[in-house]
Formats: sequence, structure tokens, C-alpha cells
Amino acid sequence: MHKFIISNAVVAAKGFAVGAANVIPGVSGGTIALVTGIFEKLIHSIRSIDREALRLLFTGHFADFSKRINFFFLTLFFSGVIISIFTLARVLEYMFQNYPVLIWAYFFGLIMASVLYVGKSVKKWSPLVLFFLFAGTCTALYISFVSPATENENFLYLMLSGAVAVCSMILPGLSGSFILIIMGNYQLVAIEAINHLRGDILLPVFLGIVSGLILFSRILSWLFKSYRDQTLSLLTGFIAGSLAILWPWKDPVYHTNAAGNIVLRPDGSPVVSGYEHYIPGGFTPEVLTALIVMIAGFLSILIIEFIAERKINKPA
Repeated sequence: MHKFIISNAVVAAKGFAVGAANVIPGVSGGTIALVTGIFEKLIHSIRSIDREALRLLFTGHFADFSKRINFFFLTLFFSGVIISIFTLARVLEYMFQNYPVLIWAYFFGLIMASVLYVGKSVKKWSPLVLFFLFAGTCTALYISFVSPATENENFLYLMLSGAVAVCSMILPGLSGSFILIIMGNYQLVAIEAINHLRGDILLPVFLGIVSGLILFSRILSWLFKSYRDQTLSLLTGFIAGSLAILWPWKDPVYHTNAAGNIVLRPDGSPVVSGYEHYIPGGFTPEVLTALIVMIAGFLSILIIEFIAERKINKPA
């Protein structure tokens, strides 16, 4: 009984770690799952949710359904994920309100290191692969400067946000929170909706997460198997070009209505539609602190990926 409780607590703790990764841009939930030794079991359990599993569920064969998808394991794991997300969201809300430059600097360092590690995964660089790198970079730069994504509370867009972001659990190296930043919905979904329990936001995101785990994960898996280098190259360029979005020194531009008034969220805070970037003047103590935090973010990914590689290469 004692071992049973400990083993279940360990599964929940691993879910907590993966949940934390999903909130922090640049850190991949899939990588954390790999480091903690839970990746294969998690993927196998998620992919077991297929037509046969649904048939068992809707025909009342609950015991067979539970056994097929490893229901108890998934329940423990995702309980840890949910607890982690709700806990860390409050910490990040405080950080964004009081230390925005430092939190963006940390995220910037995380993403810089992610560029190196995702790019390193490309096995063979060919002209076609380089084209995808260029295309990904240009697309991200266009989004960053020409047509920046803004917060979007449309039901279908929120579903898409959840579906795309959750794939970070499936693919090591891909950060779900970073995808939310690119789509303009990071603070809306990962911080405000969670901290204020906004069902109008959380419901479509949850539906997207469920559909993404079942459907989109299979599409991404197929892309990685069939066009691995091209997909990784596209991701590398996309991440590199998107660093502009994470630049720490920027002033928010608030969304206004036709009358010129700032649009407010239900909690009274203004809706951010974009940012005006600037270069800080001189190496002040604040700038030096931000640079140190940025380096810390960069090193965080180096350490995580180093542990992950040792896990992969460790003899059975």
C-alpha cells in the first residue's frame, strides 16, 4: 500500500513538472516528460484513445475502456498538470505585473537556446530544408512586425490555440506556451483565464486540447515521420524569427474601440494589441539584471536538454 501511494504520487509529480513546462515559453512539456521517464507511456496512453476505446466507453464497458487507455495513469498525470498550471499562473501574473522586463528576458533566453536545440535535431541540411528554415523565419518576422497576432476570444480560435499548444506534450522541443505567444493568446489563456476561472475562455481551450491530443498529435507525428528534417527546419526558423515578439524592452499598445477608448477585459485590465520595441539606453543596473536573467533562461534549456540527451543515450 505504501509503495502504491508513493508510485501514484510520483506520477502526479511528473504531471506537475510537465504542467509547469507548458506554462513557461521555451520549455517543452514533451522534453520534461522525456526527462522524467514518462514520455513513452504517456504517448501510448493518449494514442490508445481511438475508435475502439470510444466504442467501449459508449457501450458501457468502463473497465475495458479504463484498461485500454490506462485511465488511472492519465487521471493522475493530468491532475498534476492542472494543479501545476493553476499554481504557476498566479506566480507569472505577479511577475508580469511587477517585473515585466525580467520575465520577458527570461523567456527570451529560453527561446534562444530552443533555437539551437531544435535546429540541431535536423539530420541533413539540403536546399529544400534550408528553404523551409528561411520560410519559417520570414513568416515569424512577418507576424512579429507586419501583422502581430493580438488577443482573440473567438471560440474557434481559442479551440485552435488549445489544440496547437497541447502538442508540446507530444513533441519534445516544441513549447506550447510559446505557440500561445505567437498566436497572441498567452496572457489571456495561460494567466488571466486560469487565475480568474473564465469559463468562456477555458471551455473552448479545453475542447481544443482534447481534440488536439486525439487528432492533431497524429498529424504532427506523421509529419515528423515523413518529413522530419523539413518540419524541424520550419520550426527552427519560426522560433528564431519570433524572438522579436519576446524582446524584453517594449511598451504595450492597448486595443481601442471606434470611439478611441481602451478596451477592457472583464476584470478591468486593458487588452494589449501589440508592443512598441525599443533598445535600452546604457548598461544600467536594471539592464544588467535583465541580461543576467536572460542568460539564466538560456542555461535552463541547456541543462534540461543535457539531462534529456543523457536519458536517451543511457544504456538499457
